[in-house]
Amino acid sequence: LRRLDRGSGLEHRPASAMADEMATNRGDPWSIALWRAHVERAIRAARAFKAGIPKPRLIVRDPYAIRALILVLVVATFFAAGGERVKRITAAFDWMGVVPVANYRVDAWVTPPPYTARPPLILPGLRAGEQQAQAAAQAQQPFSVPMGSVLVIRSTANAPLDIAVSGGLAEAGRDGAPPPPAGTQERRYTIRDQGAVALRGVGDDDLTWKFTAVPDRAPTIALAKDPEAQGRGALKLDYKIEDDYGVVEGKAIFDRKDPKESARPLYGAPDFGLVLPQPRTRNGVGQTTKDLTEHPWAGVDVAMTLIARDEANNEGRSGRIELRLPQRSFSKPLAKALIEQRRNLALDAEAKPQVTRAVDALTIAPERFIPEAGIYLGLRSLYWQLANAKSDDDLREAVQRMWQMAVTIEDGNVSDAEAALRQAQENLRQALERGASDEEIKRLTDELRAALDKFMQALAEEMRKNPQQLARPLDRNAREIRPQDLRNMLDRIENLARSGAKDAARRLLEELQSILENLQTARPGQMDGDDSDDMTSALDELGDMIRKQQQLRDRTFRQGQDQRRERQRGQRGQQGQQQQQQGQQGQQGEQGNQFGELQQNQQALRQQLQKLLEELRKRGLGQNQPGQQQQGQGQQQGQGQQPGQAESDQLGRAGEAMGEAEGALGEGNADGAVDAQGRALEAMRKGAQGLAQMMQQQQGPGPGQPGRTGQARANQDTDPLGRPLRGRDYGDDTTVKVPGEIDVQRARRILEELRRRFGESFRPQLELDYIERLLKDF
Repeated sequence: LRRLDRGSGLEHRPASAMADEMATNRGDPWSIALWRAHVERAIRAARAFKAGIPKPRLIVRDPYAIRALILVLVVATFFAAGGERVKRITAAFDWMGVVPVANYRVDAWVTPPPYTARPPLILPGLRAGEQQAQAAAQAQQPFSVPMGSVLVIRSTANAPLDIAVSGGLAEAGRDGAPPPPAGTQERRYTIRDQGAVALRGVGDDDLTWKFTAVPDRAPTIALAKDPEAQGRGALKLDYKIEDDYGVVEGKAIFDRKDPKESARPLYGAPDFGLVLPQPRTRNGVGQTTKDLTEHPWAGVDVAMTLIARDEANNEGRSGRIELRLPQRSFSKPLAKALIEQRRNLALDAEAKPQVTRAVDALTIAPERFIPEAGIYLGLRSLYWQLANAKSDDDLREAVQRMWQMAVTIEDGNVSDAEAALRQAQENLRQALERGASDEEIKRLTDELRAALDKFMQALAEEMRKNPQQLARPLDRNAREIRPQDLRNMLDRIENLARSGAKDAARRLLEELQSILENLQTARPGQMDGDDSDDMTSALDELGDMIRKQQQLRDRTFRQGQDQRRERQRGQRGQQGQQQQQQGQQGQQGEQGNQFGELQQNQQALRQQLQKLLEELRKRGLGQNQPGQQQQGQGQQQGQGQQPGQAESDQLGRAGEAMGEAEGALGEGNADGAVDAQGRALEAMRKGAQGLAQMMQQQQGPGPGQPGRTGQARANQDTDPLGRPLRGRDYGDDTTVKVPGEIDVQRARRILEELRRRFGESFRPQLELDYIERLLKDF
């Protein structure tokens, strides 16, 4: 107020008079009137107040004019800021708040739909201390993401995110996603089509991400080869499946090739699920064996369509494949007639009168055509059941009974055991697909093992009752499968399932089903039982010799290594030479004893091989046999050698190599012995392979033997001694474990936890720097 009195230039201090108070008695009317006049005059004078010229009197406080440096600095920073001077000035008037520089970060990533099984796509973001131009340059190209992906933008700052969305992006809900960590801001958008997202108000320039939504294509499925009918009438399908994200379901559907409009079928067309190579098959070849012989449509001309579906419910269909559904082959005329009438009734309920008359006709002269009284009574009961049928349900019961009677007539007790075996296989397959517990897998495997034993017993009993069935010719390239081999496969299935390899167990179960579907009665070939047993024993003995020779070679190699190490020690140092020489002499004595033991083992093995070769030659291996005509089997026999001559020569070379190894061991030459033993091994393996092939070629048609089973397989993946190779038929050694959906989800949770911890500013700076380095590549 005093400054206004000085600046206005008015008399009687009009500004400070505004603060005066009445000093006299407030009850005196003369004093009150005088006070009011004083106040009114001060108010009129206040209208003429002027601030006047500023007089900071800085020269009193700054006599050296240091204050001029402020003006110099302002001018210098104005030119040094360049093109950012305006933004820096306007940032001082940004009332939205100032973003802290320390630990500031903006992350953005795209989470594809779960069914794609693809990992999140990390987008270039903003970090404290980095140039925004670098992030903007990385985000220039559009990002291709699956349609339906969710874009997540998260900032560690408390300031709200200013985001502009264009194109086919829409705000997305959380849908069960965890809430963002405290102290962070998050936005979610669903990418449905091509579009862009711009982040504004943070940094110098807008950061824009562009997206291209890739639609989910429908899967494709087609037959890899023509459908095949198995030995017992099952249908085998090989098909190729392709999809961008993986097929989760496949099935085969059927319809009549030439349907009759007037027909009224009692049963619909069959359909069944397809076995996938993997739970989510992107590209692979699958195989399914399905028994449709019991279905009334068996033997009907149909059109088949294969369907594949992915998790997004996109369906792919193959072309229509015309085929005749495989049917079970019946050899007995009565069973054939029943099956034919069953099919006629199942395809058209209006054919009931004709089928009834046909069943009645089958019972004419039972003493000539029906050997068992029980079958005759069953046919008469079936006739009255058809005659009294009043509804379609009654006809369906008759159809099922006709099938049971036909199978009983044909197989006897085998039919029930076979039905139980198929049911046990189906129960185990379903348990493997749904990921059942180990206890349930073990229980179902035991049930399948028991059903398999009963089936084999019933099959052997039926063959004993009907020896004429053993005369059926079998494929010369059939592979012999013993009951023990089937039990070993069941043990392998159980072990795989218990170890978590459910897919490998399921594939091995399909292999077992294929073997059982092609099961036939085996028979020996042209060589009689004694010769076959002798040759098998010789092969077993040769295999044992190969194993012993390999062990002997390994011991020789290790002994040679020890010998070289001792020589190197003997050449080091001058100190303690006498003691060292004494120790070396003792060690050389021990080595000599060991080499002597190896020499004796090699000599015994050579003598065993010579004895085996003499026994084989006595049985005609590699010698001219009376009445035997040479054939051009292989290159060596085509050049005039007798059957078995090449195998005999190989075993002879193995004996010579063993002799060389024996001599090298006597001289203490480990390297020479190892080389000779390797040549002996190679010759014995070639000889064993030739013997196995020769024994297989000599097998021909002959009477069968019950108790053996065979599977038609022209190409066998076996070693020279006939044993299955690892990782081929019955193993899963070559399978590759691909990270599944659980691994992807775990990776997502780890990233979420790292981002949450990075947003907590109370953590130590050392820990935050470490977390930032972990997130730098993401």
